[in-house]
Amino acid sequence: MPDDTLFSEVLDPRNRADPYPIYKKLREVPVSRQRDGAYVVSTHAAIRALLFDPRLSSEDLPPSRRPRTGNPLRDWILNPIKNRIATSHRPLIFRDPPDHDTLREFVMKEFTIHRVNGLHGRVGSLVDDLIERCRGRDEVCLVEDLSYPLPVAVICDLLGVPEKDEPQFQKWATQLATALEPDARHDEASRHATVAAFDEISSYMRKLIRRKRRHPADDMLSGLAKPGREGNPSMGDIDLISTAILLLVAGHETTVNLITNGMLTLLRHPDELKKLKADPERAPRLIEELLRYEPPVHFRTRKALGDIKIEGTTIPKGAPVILLFAAGGRDPARFSNPNRFFPDREDNQHFGFGGGLHYCVGAPLARIEAEVALVALCRRLVEPELMADPPPYRSGASLRGPESLGIRISGINR
Repeated sequence: MPDDTLFSEVLDPRNRADPYPIYKKLREVPVSRQRDGAYVVSTHAAIRALLFDPRLSSEDLPPSRRPRTGNPLRDWILNPIKNRIATSHRPLIFRDPPDHDTLREFVMKEFTIHRVNGLHGRVGSLVDDLIERCRGRDEVCLVEDLSYPLPVAVICDLLGVPEKDEPQFQKWATQLATALEPDARHDEASRHATVAAFDEISSYMRKLIRRKRRHPADDMLSGLAKPGREGNPSMGDIDLISTAILLLVAGHETTVNLITNGMLTLLRHPDELKKLKADPERAPRLIEELLRYEPPVHFRTRKALGDIKIEGTTIPKGAPVILLFAAGGRDPARFSNPNRFFPDREDNQHFGFGGGLHYCVGAPLARIEAEVALVALCRRLVEPELMADPPPYRSGASLRGPESLGIRISGINR
């Protein structure tokens, strides 16, 4: 009989450093019902099938609910209106077609490959500058010194957020990212903190969008905020705000994990670190293997719109569904020797950026940032060594990555 509490072990922070043994147990039953009624999908084949199944909905967030303030006008009129608006205008990763497709089309018109590739030089300059700031030290904290500030600067530059405002986003992004964590969604204090962060960043974005419309520039936010022309619709203000927030949060939270997990993996595999240092052209293959082996997002949640029969199990209508991407990435039925980090692996069909309708729109940018950062770190850090293994991890189980990564070095190369 399958263990119906295994996923609760995944959520337990004590297992954050190495959840893969739990994933192995979960794969014994590809689709397993947990005690709370959720269905966990853990094999590569089952995840892939469900990613393209229209009976699985991404609109699974609980309704927005602001806390009572004691002010009758706010509690009985203003906040209920705000709650209805927030619930019906979620970011596109929490929307189904046709709304999802419409919003994604607006984003993709601005998030072009040409624009992303044009950031390559900017990313390189930022990485070199961040590494140079560590000169004269014998220890670096990768998260604080590079993994966090790099993607924040890049996504703010891409969207057109003033550089002076970048520090404000760390607190907002950290809190808003809890929307991906099942336990935080149902914790009243966490939900109230998320609503407060969303209101604060929404107010900021509303003002910034007004400025972009008055003084447009060559950035994504200006492009998304411009009015429609020749009969083409424009994005509504509320959807524009939620989309901008999504891009800011998703644009750096996952990349922080990708870079940090990547350097941690390379330090645990010094032969691969030496290979990358000697041959930077290996970087794209190495990143793809990282996305399989140590992905930045370990799972996403969905909701069944109807009964779904898969792998001998029927997921009933209305049931929560958890697509355990990281378990699928280590599935021996799909990957030979799946627990081996092997950048020369062929046919590496991972779920590092999700899949289906919700495949990550920022995947090309995340790849560039990770490739540039890891190549530069391998080339410039002299004799890097882990200070603690495993390092301390962030609390989230879905967006899984080290909270800090101390590296001892003997110097920095030019």
